[in-house]
Amino acid sequence: MASLDKVLYTARAHTTGGRDGASRTDDGRLDVTLSSPGTAGTGTNPEQLFAAGYSACFIGALKAVAARQKASLPADLAIDAEVDLGPVGQAYGIAVRLTVHLPGLDRAAAQALVDTAHQVCPYSNATRGNIDVTIALA
Repeated sequence: MASLDKVLYTARAHTTGGRDGASRTDDGRLDVTLSSPGTAGTGTNPEQLFAAGYSACFIGALKAVAARQKASLPADLAIDAEVDLGPVGQAYGIAVRLTVHLPGLDRAAAQALVDTAHQVCPYSNATRGNIDVTIALA
């Protein structure tokens, strides 16, 4: 396991009630009601939060890689993220699919950016070897 060289940021959240509860960050910027997937609840669920977090983080990694390579990214760069929840033996697990939209970029150049971003992204590094992650160009 790799240790951080330096802590750049620490996120803090207080959660009550589990999947049918609420979660709030210490700065109040995130304050959400939680509901289990497939229920009539009005809140979000951890898988949706993970999909949003991973896709936002991956866009950040793409921007960092493009800046290092002095490459331009399209203004309408987007990622569609899907997070599956299901049984793994007697436990539960998740799987992730990211579809990266880089309109106007040469396909080979776009794929190279995506491949490098996958090596840089903290979410990719955290999940590598632990869950199935598929990243595809749109």
